[in-house]
Amino acid sequence: MSSKVIVKSLLVVLFTSLFTRSLAQTEAEKEKIRERELQRQTNLQHAIDMKLDSAVNIMNQGNYEEADEMFLSVLRSVRSVPSDLTFYFGKNSYFLGKYKQSVDWLNKYIQLKGTSGQYSQEAINIKSMSEAALLKERELEGKQSLEVFAQDYDIDCGPTGKVTCPVCNGTTVIIKKSYISSTYKTCAYCNLKGILSCEDYNKLLRGELKPHPTN
Repeated sequence: MSSKVIVKSLLVVLFTSLFTRSLAQTEAEKEKIRERELQRQTNLQHAIDMKLDSAVNIMNQGNYEEADEMFLSVLRSVRSVPSDLTFYFGKNSYFLGKYKQSVDWLNKYIQLKGTSGQYSQEAINIKSMSEAALLKERELEGKQSLEVFAQDYDIDCGPTGKVTCPVCNGTTVIIKKSYISSTYKTCAYCNLKGILSCEDYNKLLRGELKPHPTN
């Protein structure tokens, strides 16, 4: 074997070794970046959970204004609102006398959890009280401009990523009753499924979900 061939072979081996080492280092760096990002997200979620727990404790102590500020701070720091926060914010809003805001947020919790949620019965009770109080305060429309409504945020629909269609309540049919008869119309939003994806649900809250053509 000539010296040129030997040199070429050594260069090939050296290049391959360097390339393999560089590739391994690149993958290791990517893994470190992924781990750092995962840790950052974990720390962020932990901080949010701690702030939410603190806000709940403050609310339970009767400091509703301070709790409201903390709940709003949590809302501003999340991309998707946890279902428990929809309950706590709705409950605290009732104690602040923001009854429409309370009904709005408690409705979201009930729609998401139905009657099986941890706070479902309490949410239903407080919502009823808010609705009763709201009837007495309809003339105070100016106050409502200061309130924060759920359609301004993306609501977290939970692990299934689906919600019972609030338009037809999952029946896929909308019934309109008159004194003479009842008319049945296919729900134009759930596409005969009775459920909405989380994305479509949030669009519906914002008034952005376009109805499907129906027969």
